[in-house]
Amino acid sequence: MKKVALITGAAGGIGKEFAKIHSSRGGDIVAVDLNTEGLLQLKKELGGGQNNTQIYTIAKNLTHPDATREIYEEVKAQGIEIDYLINNAGFGGIGKFHQRAWEKDLAMIQVNILALTSLTRFFLPDFIERNSGKILNVSSTVSLVPGPMQAVYFASKAYVTSFTNSISGELMGTGVSATALLPGATQTGFGASSGMDKTSIYRKPASANDVARDGYQAMLEGKLEIISGLPWSQRMQLSITPLLPKKMVVEMVRKQQDV
Repeated sequence: MKKVALITGAAGGIGKEFAKIHSSRGGDIVAVDLNTEGLLQLKKELGGGQNNTQIYTIAKNLTHPDATREIYEEVKAQGIEIDYLINNAGFGGIGKFHQRAWEKDLAMIQVNILALTSLTRFFLPDFIERNSGKILNVSSTVSLVPGPMQAVYFASKAYVTSFTNSISGELMGTGVSATALLPGATQTGFGASSGMDKTSIYRKPASANDVARDGYQAMLEGKLEIISGLPWSQRMQLSITPLLPKKMVVEMVRKQQDV
């Protein structure tokens, strides 16, 4: 039986790679994105074909508080049963917290935290009732450290990692799993849109396809979390970070954010 994956932020970047991977494995897709043109292109590229992939598109702006409920209700009204929930949509932005436009950070909280959490809350009871289902929440390696110059973004991803780890513990024995994907710098439009592509962190970005494959496989295996796309030097740095004084870590990250 074909598995159906609901993917947010599916029109580009890692989200589009998730869609390609899922399609290649014979699955169907509910693709959610604000970019209607990108959704049409995704449907054109992956719809039908040798895998006979069925793609149902939902154009929604996840900064709107009612968007997730509308997505859930539309999926139910269409009689679509979701097997995999991939909460991929998210965005960031550089600048001192007190100087950034509050509207932008509020929208970031809405997408990175509230939309992800509410979609999980809507679909999770259905998964548990069926004793099957998988959730993949896209976090970031920055969730593991404080983030001066990107305070809200780093904090929002810290929430995603902690939330996903926590519910995975609650789901033991249910047949349902929750996995957190923690990518490093990745070749997507995110770097340019957030301004991070100008920082030292983005010197060697990973392939979006490689990151998506790591996350998708970890989801299938029901892993707690997976770190992907980090060069060896950054992996070493991340491994010793918990041993360093917090003030030193804060200063180190701040310098990495200089543009």
